[in-house]
Amino acid sequence: MSKSARIPTDGGQGIAQNPFAALSNAGLPEAKIPPPATIHAPKPEKKNRGRVDIIREKAGRGGKTVTVVTGFMGIGQPEKEQLAKAMQRACGTGGTVKEGRIEIQGDQRDQVARILTEAGFRPVFAGG
Repeated sequence: MSKSARIPTDGGQGIAQNPFAALSNAGLPEAKIPPPATIHAPKPEKKNRGRVDIIREKAGRGGKTVTVVTGFMGIGQPEKEQLAKAMQRACGTGGTVKEGRIEIQGDQRDQVARILTEAGFRPVFAGG
């Protein structure tokens, strides 16, 4: 019988030429390591932008489910459109901004709540 062709797993021989061997600490500046954070460091406060309601609607939509976000206070149309785009990308669905409300296709309440929380809002599930 002949010897089996096994691949060695012991690491084999080292690299013949190390490209980093020429580097040394002689000509490099001393590394500055930042001090470790103190135990009682204050946490940065998240900006509370208010409560928003997340509603699931089916009425008047031909039986299709839509997630609606309402109750925005103090933000303009461009920011609502940016939030809607982020929600559409995260959910993989379509959506729109109508009459100051964000509408996302399908029952996407969990993903929408996560995005709103990251944006500093306090999402509340309203309705059924």
